[in-house]
Amino acid sequence: MLGASRRSVASAVRSAGARCRAVGPFVSASAPSATESDYKLPDSLYRYFSTFSAPKNNGSKFGMHLNSRHSMLACSRLESTVAATDSSEPPSEKYEYQAEVSRLMDLIVHSLYSNKEVFLRELVSNASDALDKLRFLSVTKPELLKDAVDLDIRIQTDKDNGIITITDTGIGMTRQELVDCLGTIAQSGTAKFLKALKDSKDAGVDSNLIGQFGVGFYSSFLVSDRVVVSTKSPTSDKQYVWEGEANASSYTIREETDPEKLIPRGTRLTLYLKRDDKGFAHPERIQNLVKNYSQFVSFPIYTWQEKGFTKEVEVDEDPSEAKKEGDEDPNVERKKKTKKVVERYWDWELTNETQPIWLRNPKDVTTEEYNEFFKKTFNEYLDPLASSHFTTEGEVEFRSILFVPAVKKDEIVSIKTKNIRLYVKRVFISDDFDGELFPRYLGFVKGVVDSNDLPLNVSREILQESRIVRIMRKRLVRKAFDMILGISLSENKDDYDKFWENFGKNLKLGCIEDQANHKRIAPLLRFFSSHGDDELISLDEYVENMKPEQKDIYYIAADSLTSARNAPFLERLHEKDFEVLFLVDPMDEIAIQNLKSYKEKNFVDISKEDLDLGDKNEEKEKEIKQEYGHMCDWIKKRLGDKVASVQISGRLSTSPCVLVSGRFGWSANMERLMKAQTLRDASSLEFMRGRRVFEINPQHPIIQDLNVACRSHPDDPEAQKAVDLLYDTALISSGFTPENPSELSGKIYEMMGSALAGKWTATEPIEAEVVQPFEAGGQK
Repeated sequence: MLGASRRSVASAVRSAGARCRAVGPFVSASAPSATESDYKLPDSLYRYFSTFSAPKNNGSKFGMHLNSRHSMLACSRLESTVAATDSSEPPSEKYEYQAEVSRLMDLIVHSLYSNKEVFLRELVSNASDALDKLRFLSVTKPELLKDAVDLDIRIQTDKDNGIITITDTGIGMTRQELVDCLGTIAQSGTAKFLKALKDSKDAGVDSNLIGQFGVGFYSSFLVSDRVVVSTKSPTSDKQYVWEGEANASSYTIREETDPEKLIPRGTRLTLYLKRDDKGFAHPERIQNLVKNYSQFVSFPIYTWQEKGFTKEVEVDEDPSEAKKEGDEDPNVERKKKTKKVVERYWDWELTNETQPIWLRNPKDVTTEEYNEFFKKTFNEYLDPLASSHFTTEGEVEFRSILFVPAVKKDEIVSIKTKNIRLYVKRVFISDDFDGELFPRYLGFVKGVVDSNDLPLNVSREILQESRIVRIMRKRLVRKAFDMILGISLSENKDDYDKFWENFGKNLKLGCIEDQANHKRIAPLLRFFSSHGDDELISLDEYVENMKPEQKDIYYIAADSLTSARNAPFLERLHEKDFEVLFLVDPMDEIAIQNLKSYKEKNFVDISKEDLDLGDKNEEKEKEIKQEYGHMCDWIKKRLGDKVASVQISGRLSTSPCVLVSGRFGWSANMERLMKAQTLRDASSLEFMRGRRVFEINPQHPIIQDLNVACRSHPDDPEAQKAVDLLYDTALISSGFTPENPSELSGKIYEMMGSALAGKWTATEPIEAEVVQPFEAGGQK
């Protein structure tokens, strides 16, 4: 087709069909004078040529080879040709990440460990893993134990030079293992060992090894400038020394040739401490760190300690005294003078206990052992009220012992406590928690938790985000409630009385903060009631004592038992023999409001409006409203904005009136508490105070007389003064705090003085009856 004319090309294009539209002029390959500049198209048209397969020719934008094999007019090949053209991309090059090793190691160490003293925990855990590996391998290869039978860890310090030496008789390392494990950051020999065990599918394998991250060794650089590792594997005839510095990006490995430094098997780790960290080289401090973090490691840990014993030694006599004694009878044997001195020496001392109590079977542990462990671990002097030793299996496995102390030490609002000690594979991790394992209202619960599922390098962020920790928290809280419930159901009621006295406020706080556990908290609450003197009752006991016609649980909040018992709100409930809970603690009311109900019985505040005692008579109420409706409007007009409305009361029997709170506002007790707050908000106080409703008792003589007066003499000053007096009396007897006591009517102060002085006479019968609720309220 190279010799084809322009007309033949055009006819071929037309025969291709309507959907294959030729765009722009085509160039014959035989045209000698045609150049690129002669046929240059606008840029907007170049995109049309992409529909044809146009291989690049010498960089030309549109030079094309037209031949029979690669016909660009074949519509069936247009799309595939375009795809092939678009997929051509320049080749990519692959690079490895580069890092400055010294900086990277510094970031790893200081991000994982916020407390320097954990370096000893990490190194002891590595030594424990080495011993575990040897113990497992020696089952099939007993010859591995021939050089040293004892499996232990020994820590020696040189406080003068700031050197700590940690020696174990574990599996040791070969030269290649030194390069793999210590020369590669985050390369864990323990993780490799566990993977080999898993791949071998050996039954009964104890995979309870500690370190699996390959960074525990580098914690030594938290306190050390230089670290020397001398190790001997039982599979090798040579002992090798690994040496590295804190700020170096390289390390050295050499063969140990000094006969005095040879060890039969295991690893000797020597730390040359930094100047500021030489305090760690004191023997007492090392001993305390071992007891705190590695107390329950499976192998014995010995520390090099200074000891002493007392002995008597002869004392050289003074020549003058010897001459005087020479004048005495020579036949009498003289006693040589001696004195007691303390002989000092250094020796190994066992520092840890290898069998933690929580790993034992609860049936084999006595109460005395639990009590002793509790006192020793948490520095307590009294036996706990209760303990719970349990093992949780399934999705998450952990062991725990929880205690309820006999006395309270921490404040209820204490954010951080050290009451829960977290262990991972018997290695202490932390006791500094902020609600990760227990909610703060259960912060008084003390105990230990040992989990194999958490990483050893656990941090606050890991605890907050870990799904394992959330499951552990749920189960720990459940066990704590079961333990407290056991105290409440015990025959010795004094135990729960002690518990409630110390930790009752914590459970009330739980009602506010932990809605998910309301069903567990509610049976543990205790309150005073109108049917008891000074005895606390539970909600279960209240429900059992309820009358058949009683539908709700009634309560009233007050500042004292005396005020609650003498409140006018109880008059009708006393007549019906309905029991009322007295909420006299500042936290009681808000706790009950958060509970809302118990065993399908709603909590009802009897000091609020719309109280339903289940004995309403609509016809009778309608008649009373018609009779006293005018009086209610007259009183409301007199009191103005002091009250939202005036209503007929169904809760009074002997008092003429009472002031109740709105259904959705604060009660009088809550209003009093909020006003007492130092940082109170005046705007919210005014908003939440809610409406006040003035209720009158139509059966009382005073109200009946006022009803007559308001109809016959509505403008009588004495009648209006009586209304003010009733309101002031109801304000105080109902538990409200006057905004300005000086604005109370002078008549009430006059009657108070007369009553207190014993000068009250019957010459003022109306005022005498008005003051009765005030006197009964216990107010002064």
